[in-house]
Amino acid sequence: MDSHPPPQPFLTSPYVRSLIAGGIAGTAVDLSLYPLDTLKTRLQSSGGFFANGGWSGVYKGVGSVIAGSAPGAALFFVTYEATKSALARSRQSHGKDTVGMVAAGDHMLAATLGEIAACTVRVPTEVVKQRAQASQFSSSWMALSNIFTSNRGLGRVWMELYRGWGITIMREIPFTVIQFPLWEAMKRWRSVRKGRNINAVESALFGSLSGCVAAVATTPLDVLKTRLMLAKKKEPVLSILRNIVKEEGTRGLFKGIGPRVIWISAGGAIFLGAWDFAKGALENL
Repeated sequence: MDSHPPPQPFLTSPYVRSLIAGGIAGTAVDLSLYPLDTLKTRLQSSGGFFANGGWSGVYKGVGSVIAGSAPGAALFFVTYEATKSALARSRQSHGKDTVGMVAAGDHMLAATLGEIAACTVRVPTEVVKQRAQASQFSSSWMALSNIFTSNRGLGRVWMELYRGWGITIMREIPFTVIQFPLWEAMKRWRSVRKGRNINAVESALFGSLSGCVAAVATTPLDVLKTRLMLAKKKEPVLSILRNIVKEEGTRGLFKGIGPRVIWISAGGAIFLGAWDFAKGALENL
């Protein structure tokens, strides 16, 4: 007789496993690499690195990340896995191929929808976090309190919390369209070559490589997002872009690229490696 207890019912759902694994992965990467994110924000901020805090207080704003990281990452992976599975089932039911360019297209669409879902949590978290990181406020709580006290009416508060929604989506979609199909393709290539499923270490390495490529390509959009979120008043993105190019040249659009690439390369390894590890561990319970 099998002495092992039956699996917990709530863990049999792939969506619940995605929710839990995504939350673990997001929290792991954001907390472990938070100082690099702070340095990147300060380098990109108007006024320069030292005017926005320099090397001190690199964990300012971490409270907002603790609150928002897990639900944001969980929303991404639940949407990503659900979309990918739905597309695969649809293609298989019609006898269509689910590999190669078709699979890459599915991964792009799934990642795009996942990012849009995640940004419902990520954007307010970023607004609060970056204002603390740039030393505009002493903590996440002070930054959040200021949004509520300096804006009258729920509509104004809502607009301030979601300032930069558009440019964040504009950054995240090309980022994930590059990163996730590349990550999935490298995993598939390795699996076919070795004749086995890849392990968490291999997944982490491919996550790092794909994240590095995506980070370089989307740094200008990240600079625009940072400037928009930190501006004293809301400004059009094109106005911010013109001011950066006029005052700092095109090099200004790549400020913070070093910490960003290191952060996302290491973060991609931790994030996607932790995701695969946590998902596999949950499936084996």
